[in-house]
Amino acid sequence: MRIKSNIAISDNGFIFNPASGESFMVNPVGLEMLNLLRKGHSQEQIVVSIQEDYQIEASVIEKDLQDFIEMIRQYRLLQQDDE
Repeated sequence: MRIKSNIAISDNGFIFNPASGESFMVNPVGLEMLNLLRKGHSQEQIVVSIQEDYQIEASVIEKDLQDFIEMIRQYRLLQQDDE
């Protein structure tokens, strides 16, 4: 699962989808999740990375990550498996 390559993500969490013209803002944890997804990290790798950086329980991160992935899927920011 990866973020589409045409999605612009700024260092401060501003996201722009040129295909739809929509823009979004994410918090620092969301920005880190997006950047890790963009690099092709697995969900397990993302949980470990966030846990190391923020000392949050893995179960909390896993739930938040699932919610976040569902949200970015609804906004069509994820690449389809065949793209």
